[in-house]
Amino acid sequence: MVPLLPLCAALALALLPAAAAAQDGPAECHQYTNRSCEECLKNVTCLWCASSGRCVEYPVRRVLPPSDLCELRSARWGVCWVNFEALIIAMSVVGGTILIMLGVCCCCCCCKKKSKKPDKDEERAAREREKRRVRQEERRAEMKSRHDEIRRKYGLFKEENPYAKFEN
Repeated sequence: MVPLLPLCAALALALLPAAAAAQDGPAECHQYTNRSCEECLKNVTCLWCASSGRCVEYPVRRVLPPSDLCELRSARWGVCWVNFEALIIAMSVVGGTILIMLGVCCCCCCCKKKSKKPDKDEERAAREREKRRVRQEERRAEMKSRHDEIRRKYGLFKEENPYAKFEN
């Protein structure tokens, strides 16, 4: 338990400046206006508008900043190199790709389940194979009987083994 106490104290000291910055957020954002994007975005509650060079508080009640505050192509939040317009397009592409992949996976799973059950074509083919096999066996038996008749006629019929055991 003793080593846990210094760890908790160090964690509290590390989080204290971040908590203080979050509390001072709205007041701090306006002071970075007409400076740089990097300085403005050090505070996560701030939004940088590249077209006007203003640093404003991010409107947390709305997902996207309103156009009267800043245009989407000029708005930066989190990092300076991604604007909201590009972010929306990228997220749409990623979301669409994920949905398409899920749809393909569902179709593949459904097809696999169907293929496990023998379908009508496979059953019909199996019945036809069985019929052919039976006909072939009948033909073989018929041919054997014909050959045996011919052998008997000409005296070529092989009799049973003469060394077989006699029965009384």
